[in-house]
Amino acid sequence: MEWVDSLNKTITYIEDHLTEEIDYEALARLACCSSYHYQRMFAYMAGVTLGEYIRRRRMSRAAADLQAGEKVLDTALRYGYQSPTAFNRAFQAVHGVPPSAAREPGTAVKSFPPLRFTIMIKGAEEMEYRIEKREAFRVVGVSVHIEKDMEKNFQVLPKLWERVAADGTLQRLAGMMDTQPMGILGVCDCPNSGEWRYYVAAASSQDGEGLETYTVPAATWAVFPGAGSNQSIQELERRVLTEWLPTSGYEYGSAPDIEVYLNPDPANARYEVWIPVTKKS
Repeated sequence: MEWVDSLNKTITYIEDHLTEEIDYEALARLACCSSYHYQRMFAYMAGVTLGEYIRRRRMSRAAADLQAGEKVLDTALRYGYQSPTAFNRAFQAVHGVPPSAAREPGTAVKSFPPLRFTIMIKGAEEMEYRIEKREAFRVVGVSVHIEKDMEKNFQVLPKLWERVAADGTLQRLAGMMDTQPMGILGVCDCPNSGEWRYYVAAASSQDGEGLETYTVPAATWAVFPGAGSNQSIQELERRVLTEWLPTSGYEYGSAPDIEVYLNPDPANARYEVWIPVTKKS
């Protein structure tokens, strides 16, 4: 399948550039999507983040080099670590032993072979969705800068949600909703060029002191409803990207991803996942 072939080309690219700085934008071009969407798909399909996978592959190769007699400093420099301390920390995180120990005969280290993506046919568990074409719409809320390496954002986004819940911003936004979609929105604006930002917002024609505005561009969306704890939305997103998208006849569009929270109860949430899509040619 063309989609899987594109993902496997990214694995080949990673293998060919393990001793260099790996260009996430180049990986995204091979996968025919944005860097943000590629990193999301990779994490859901591989079970680890892109950054963690690259670290594991580099440390696997580094262990082999050390066992072949290479010096620790030379190995650290080969895989992009200017600081021996940083290399030692990364190596121990993967192998459980310091690099110097890996040079000693009989020391056990771990091997993480290159990935190979395939499509796995699973049980026919239904997924409800609708295709919705929308004109551009305006949202109001608060935002934070997010990094191009998504692994660095795992602490940033939960802290944003905690802050807006604690300082009353969520209640303000709920009172300002006056256009569709009617819910608290998590909007991930990650263009191919320019700054990446994540918004907690509401679709509204109003303004509020201390609040930002953003216009979600016109797009076609695949909309997936769900319910359960807030953690269950991640499982729904995983299924959308690994089960629905590869065989849907659609591919990722260029608009933001959106999470729509339809009620405020975190233990029994109702939500929708909005994925921008375009029909494959």
